[in-house]
Amino acid sequence: MDGQDEKGTASAWACEQVAAAAARIAPLAARHTAAVKPGLERVLAAFAAERLGPHHFASVSGYGHGDLGREVLDRVFARVLGAEAAAVRLQFVSGTHAIAAALFGVLRPGDRLLSITGRPYDTLEEVIGLRGSGQGSLAEFGIHYDELALRADGTVEEDGLAAALTPPTRLVLIQRSCGYSWRPSLQVATIGRLVERVKQLQPGCLCFVDNCYGEFVEGLEPPAVGADLIAGSLIKNAGGTIAPTGGYVAGGAEWVERACCRLTAPGIGSEGGTGFDLYRLLFQGLFLAPQMVAEALIGAELVASVFSALGYAVQPLVGAPRSDVIQAVRFGAPEPLIQVCRAFQACSPVGAYLDPVPAPMPGYASELVMAGGSFIDGSTSEFSADAPLREPYVLFAQGGTHRAHVELALERALTALNPQRLS
Repeated sequence: MDGQDEKGTASAWACEQVAAAAARIAPLAARHTAAVKPGLERVLAAFAAERLGPHHFASVSGYGHGDLGREVLDRVFARVLGAEAAAVRLQFVSGTHAIAAALFGVLRPGDRLLSITGRPYDTLEEVIGLRGSGQGSLAEFGIHYDELALRADGTVEEDGLAAALTPPTRLVLIQRSCGYSWRPSLQVATIGRLVERVKQLQPGCLCFVDNCYGEFVEGLEPPAVGADLIAGSLIKNAGGTIAPTGGYVAGGAEWVERACCRLTAPGIGSEGGTGFDLYRLLFQGLFLAPQMVAEALIGAELVASVFSALGYAVQPLVGAPRSDVIQAVRFGAPEPLIQVCRAFQACSPVGAYLDPVPAPMPGYASELVMAGGSFIDGSTSEFSADAPLREPYVLFAQGGTHRAHVELALERALTALNPQRLS
């Protein structure tokens, strides 16, 4: 058999594998699709309650004082997220930026910050002061940091909460998503139970949730179960794949305002910042978000089904409860992981000609390999994948505007891997 015939055989085999996986997850796809309606109902109710009109799509210039579009956008997000208040800003450059504004806004020198979900996502390590120096981390401002290690199965060590909260603690950090960890994401009900327990142990302690990748995956968001403050990115779930940039904070009005005072300045807070006449994209992105999240979840089930059938460990398992849109696949070696990223990139709508190679990335501890040929640079609500080049060489796939794109990308990936090389 010549090279072309071998490639054709591999491609046919890959198509068969993906088609079989799609058939296996059909009931799950139907379940995720059914969840779109209640999510959209929540968005439409918020739009109606705040009397959203086309005049809210324009923004004022300069300082942004009295910007009606911004004010309505904030109130709509607060309703959708079950929060007292929200601040949705294009000036947040990422989810990490929104999280940092929240932490610096609430915490003061001498305060204690406790992560109860183990080590946070890589990009927060320099914010906290676990890596790097001289850039104004929380540690350099006298914030004391501790963390409660996760159990061996990746769940929160709830029996250790009392001991961990013995010292006075100003804020508990809960990371909803798995991030770059091999663990299940936290269900909103679990977050509610953790918040309740924290408040029992230290009534004055605030509970902050990193909500990135989690919006619309479940019927409720963390503020509805007691979280004092949350933050997230608009180029993830809540932006519906069309928000050009930005992030949000939501929760208690006092804590949202404090976060805004770090984004702008004390005394300005949430009253400043223009929307550059881009509010329509943010409102429309929120309108699209339930549908886009459902497609991303179907894509995640498909990725899990394809690779688990080939013997790879996946997290979460096919059909397991989900609270974010991330699907992890453990390859155990760098070569197949890089091959899959290259195949995904080759099937991207933008930059398909690029060849992903491992490289340093600002804010990350390891070199990363990324497949992200998306219309919005860095968007993880569009289909993308990335991986830190470190043991155990886990690929993290997320997003997807429609399942057909994920199917095509998986066919390319399996063809690249070649059936003879799969174990």
